[in-house]
This record gives sequence, structure tokens and C-alpha cells, in this order.
Amino acid sequence: MKKVIKILTVFALCMPGLLPAAHAYIDHSTAVVRVLNKAAGKTQTVRVPVGHSVDFEKLNIGVRACKQADPFDAENYFAFVEIVDSNDTQIFGGWMNRNEPGQNPLQSPDYDVWLVDCE
Repeated sequence: MKKVIKILTVFALCMPGLLPAAHAYIDHSTAVVRVLNKAAGKTQTVRVPVGHSVDFEKLNIGVRACKQADPFDAENYFAFVEIVDSNDTQIFGGWMNRNEPGQNPLQSPDYDVWLVDCE
């Protein structure tokens, strides 16, 4: 049995192209974000196609990428989001992580925005 394991290990090390990448990501075409309007106390789900932006109330939400972590790991989604307010000031630009919504969401005096899903 040990001999078989050694042979398989050597084969795997010599043929790395046959094994899946350790950090493969799946690209998706749409990011799903949730927006909380703090004044109204309401949330709304907004779908933003990758490479486009969507106007929502006083915000313009743009998405450059939406990716799923390797499906063999815990399911997780990441999106690169840029948010501009009504004064044409960028108030957020960076990666949002669905599994860590408190780590990098937009938190402004008027709105909270966080990633829900990639479709």
C-alpha cells in the first residue's frame, strides 16, 4: 500500500496540470447586493451586472468582478464594487466578501451596502 501511495504522489507531483488549481475561482455575470436605507429603515436587493453600474436612490453602484471561491471549499462570493454618491464622490471602492459582511461593507450615514450573492 505504501508503494502505491508513493507512486501516486510522484505521479501527482510530476503532472501538476492534471490536478485542479488550489485557488480556482468561478466568474459570475451578476452581483447581488443588499442596500439598507437607514432613514427609511428599509432594505432592498439590487442586481448589478458585472462591468455595469446601477442607480439606486442617491447611489450609483458599479461592479467590476463577481467571483465564487473554489466550489470544493466553503461556498463564498467576492465582488469588486465601486459606489458613488449623488455628489459624484466615490464613497466605496474595494472587495466585498459575502461570508464576512461586517469586514468590508459600505457603511455611510445614509446607507449600508453588502454583498449577498453572485449569479
